[in-house]
Amino acid sequence: MTDAGRTTAALAVGAGVLLLSVRALRAHVTLVRVTGSSMAPAFADGDRLLVRRTQRVRLGDAVVFRNPLPFGDGDEALSWLVKRVSAMPGDPVPPEVRAVVGAADGSLVPPGSLVVRGDAARTQDSRHFGYVPQSALLGVVVTRPALRERGPVRPHLDPAR
Repeated sequence: MTDAGRTTAALAVGAGVLLLSVRALRAHVTLVRVTGSSMAPAFADGDRLLVRRTQRVRLGDAVVFRNPLPFGDGDEALSWLVKRVSAMPGDPVPPEVRAVVGAADGSLVPPGSLVVRGDAARTQDSRHFGYVPQSALLGVVVTRPALRERGPVRPHLDPAR
């Protein structure tokens, strides 16, 4: 094999490894963009968040989950929400959520369910739509990366892919 042939083969192998690495990474993490101010001051409208795909969460984690009350059409649909876990399975149901979920005083959050709250004073959260099934989670927010703008950004990234 000639030097040019070895170089071409090495580049092809390198490109293949890079492609597989990107696919493997996307299976474990994704980027989502915040829409709205329900998580202010932690996250602002337009912030990008790095999310680790998992259903394992801890109290206080910011999580991304499928919107239980989707609204809007097409590109305007708000399919995913970002909120903070305020009660886990086995924790007491917070008083402000009891009426929505039909829980009595002293009731516990059922297995496979979470109570979520927005950080802002005015937000749609478990006080409005009740428990969030852990199966609806996309994942846990890891960080808000400081990405440099490089031109237009795809306006609606579907984190489900």
